Amino acid sequence: MSTTTELTLRAQDLIPAPDIEYGQLAPVLIVIGAAVVGVLFEAFLPRRARYAAQTLLSGLALAAAFAAVVGLAVAGNASTEAGLVAMGALAVDGPALFLQGVILLVSLVSVFTFAERRLDPRAHGRHVDSFAAEGAAVPGGESEKAAVKAGFTTTEVYPLLLFAVGGMLAFPAANDLLTLFIALEVFSLPLYVLCALARRKRLLSQEAALKYFLLGAFSSAFLLFGIALLYGYAGTVKYAGIAEVVSDTNSGVTEALAATTGNDALLLIGGALLLMGLLFKVGAVPFHMWTPDVYQGAPTPVTGFMAAATKVAAFGALLRLLYVVLPGLTWDWRPVMWGVAIASMVAGAIIAVTQTDVKRLLAYSSIAHAGFILAGVIAATPDGISSVLFYLAAYSFVTVGAFAVVTLVRDAGGEATHLSKWAGLGRRSPLVAAVFAVFLLAFAGIPLTSGFTGKFAVFKAAAEGGAGALVVVGVIASAVAAFFYIRVIVLMFFSEPRAGGPSVAVPSPLTYTAIAVGVVVTLVLGVAPQYFLDLASQAGVFVR
Repeated sequence: MSTTTELTLRAQDLIPAPDIEYGQLAPVLIVIGAAVVGVLFEAFLPRRARYAAQTLLSGLALAAAFAAVVGLAVAGNASTEAGLVAMGALAVDGPALFLQGVILLVSLVSVFTFAERRLDPRAHGRHVDSFAAEGAAVPGGESEKAAVKAGFTTTEVYPLLLFAVGGMLAFPAANDLLTLFIALEVFSLPLYVLCALARRKRLLSQEAALKYFLLGAFSSAFLLFGIALLYGYAGTVKYAGIAEVVSDTNSGVTEALAATTGNDALLLIGGALLLMGLLFKVGAVPFHMWTPDVYQGAPTPVTGFMAAATKVAAFGALLRLLYVVLPGLTWDWRPVMWGVAIASMVAGAIIAVTQTDVKRLLAYSSIAHAGFILAGVIAATPDGISSVLFYLAAYSFVTVGAFAVVTLVRDAGGEATHLSKWAGLGRRSPLVAAVFAVFLLAFAGIPLTSGFTGKFAVFKAAAEGGAGALVVVGVIASAVAAFFYIRVIVLMFFSEPRAGGPSVAVPSPLTYTAIAVGVVVTLVLGVAPQYFLDLASQAGVFVR
């Protein structure tokens, strides 16, 4: 036998071929594969065919991925067959599949709002959507004018959305710190680009994208530094390995690592930096400063998608980190999360009262909701996990529906987001105002809406977990928040409409569907939530 053959055989023994479970990875692979096909569509399809092809491809890919998630759950991967796949890089368990299902459904509804082309007047005889005619063109420049005149549309938004969804699917399922970081970047980078592509108010949109990118880069740096410190502490990036070292059950520590594995400073600082990176994506105080500007400047369909899906993915990753990696540090991270939750609830509710722009109001509302969800995280019990899962599902559909309604109220400058322009909307368009009122009541947590059920679940879990004082603060913050939600409802139904005020655009069935799904989910989860609460409860066990 030749020397080369011997070296090859020895290398095969030392470096085994990876064992990839393609069936369990199907949801992620379908979405990422469709995103790659979407890029090829942009390269090879004629421009006039891209919109229909990209819309159809995105919708089918997300529906197929959701069917794959349901198939995995039915096959027992959410319970008895739960396990680690891709050489331990990803977990396929109840929380991962539940959150992936929510992300895929929300993304599918978001595709409908992305594809809407009847809200703006036609430009040069062609329908236009919410996105810039040519993303790389200078706002107001000759190339942009030529692109608008030629009827160009930025259909690249569809593969960007699919890449973002692919990263979001992997983020809450990540079972090691490197996979967590890669998933974070995979879904963050497309969002930075999407935020800059508004057709109207392009400078505001690009400013929002730049702020999001710069602050997101800082948060990614904190996360990466935290990963490095935790690796220095535990000698591994795998969640189970770190948890073993934290709980002093790892007997396989090498002599070289023995000097660092007992260094609690690395653990505490690394864990804090890791939490900072995740709390930025959640939009919790004090890492919330990007939220109102980005929500206001981004194209509204992107805002709705980002506000809903990103929060679901980020909270999923946060739950897995705290409950799988750092359960031995519960007494260390709970006081910190108490402070973050209280600050988020109070700041979000109080600052929202002063807002005069609908999108900024919803942004501060999302900050307050991050605090409410953190109450369930702090419970540190199985009921806390299931209540957070349910709240995320309820909140995400309300958010997408609310932003879809915002796209309908328009004046000559595009979307009329200033609150003064919504005065009398209930008399001008009763149906649209009533639908928006349903979403606002759900945000406020009024009974018979999904918001009430979600808040009741997380507050109950927090109280049973020993965080009764946090529940009191949450209830007070909810009462403050209810004021500005009801103020908008009063403005719409009990104020005289202004002469020459905005009109309500008549959308295509795509936006009607998005709004209808939001209303149905909001009412069903409020009136008959038990099945979904049980589903979240059954899906609330992490594989370790």
